[in-house]
Amino acid sequence: MAGRTTTGSDFSFRESLLNSGSHKLATQVETAISQPGVDPRFTDRERQPGLDLLRALAIVVVVIYHAGIMGFPLTGRVHRFGWIGVDLFFVLSGYLIGGQLLAPLVRGQRINFGTFFARRALRIMPAYFVVLAIYFLLPSWREYPEMSQPLWKFLLSVQNIALHGGTAFSHAWSLAVEDQFYLVLPLLLLVLYPRPGTSVIIACIIVLGGIALRTVLAFQNLTDTGVSFRGFQAWIYYPTWTRLDPLVLGVTLAAIEKFRPSWWKGLTNLAPWVWLPALGLISYALWLGEDEYLTITACVWQFPLVAVGMAALLICAVSPRLPLRRIAIPGAAFIASIAYSAYLVQKFVIHAVGEFCATHKINPVSAAALIGVELCVYAAATILFFAVERPFLQLRKRLAPRKYGNPIPERVCAIMRES
Repeated sequence: MAGRTTTGSDFSFRESLLNSGSHKLATQVETAISQPGVDPRFTDRERQPGLDLLRALAIVVVVIYHAGIMGFPLTGRVHRFGWIGVDLFFVLSGYLIGGQLLAPLVRGQRINFGTFFARRALRIMPAYFVVLAIYFLLPSWREYPEMSQPLWKFLLSVQNIALHGGTAFSHAWSLAVEDQFYLVLPLLLLVLYPRPGTSVIIACIIVLGGIALRTVLAFQNLTDTGVSFRGFQAWIYYPTWTRLDPLVLGVTLAAIEKFRPSWWKGLTNLAPWVWLPALGLISYALWLGEDEYLTITACVWQFPLVAVGMAALLICAVSPRLPLRRIAIPGAAFIASIAYSAYLVQKFVIHAVGEFCATHKINPVSAAALIGVELCVYAAATILFFAVERPFLQLRKRLAPRKYGNPIPERVCAIMRES
């Protein structure tokens, strides 16, 4: 192949390829990798390589997890740990969105609710509704015959309530958690921003309340062989009120960065000594779930321990004392940009690849098959990103530019300064 002679037909083929739609898409992908500005969210601000890497890793491990449970397992079932990618998404989301909401408060301005919710809607709704339409209008594309929830729950973003796995589009539960959290968070900040002490108390109540609630629910679903897995899914794993730990920690990090810069500097300076304990903490949390039966300890403590570990890794990713902040890993920015689209389409793409492997008698239990699944997911995500996400991100940039602040009355500013 390396010594093959180029013929006239080869040139004709290349010329036709240059004029084809597939080549145009490939060119867009190459541009996206080499020029992060292809993502309209970063045309006027600098990308953060460390955060891009974490977001890319999050979607990679989530896809590996779902591929593993849908017929493309890794050796030793290592894929079973991939669920923690969602918790990493939550920490990142809390830090980034929380930072956006807190930024105007630092400048002595109020949150502009209209701009915030308009930007959120234009960011998440278009691609979500396209994929939702595929699930309901093209049943043959589904990974499972039965939809996880009725349509109205998806439209109201409450599809994570009383949800069971093994159903189509069940992975949209995490989108509902974020939608519900960000519906409440701006209103909560409006009430709490003049009272930082109360804000800390509320954050602690949410985390400690989640631990207490998971304890009660675990005991309620206890059987002779441990906690019922079906009960765990429906009442502990999927509901918003038991999964707030990583989101709250992410917002807490954003608050420290904005309002306590000296504390933030201290945290980031500790990064060289934090990353290894963080990985150890996450590993310990995963080990808690390795018993033969699902234990109460795992139900109660896995989520907060993973959240703390992920929050520590986020600190490492933005620390000037580690190379993650400065060195951009090739392709990570692009994978990070299409991560949302990849999350949406992953399961029906995995299903389609599985059908293809079964039809053509390809062994799915191989590294090559898993790599093929990942590539197919990212190819489909690239199409969705350029066809739907990116145009609406550009529209958002025009209709709802990043301006969240309105002036705060002087009386409230005085209260904040006294606090």
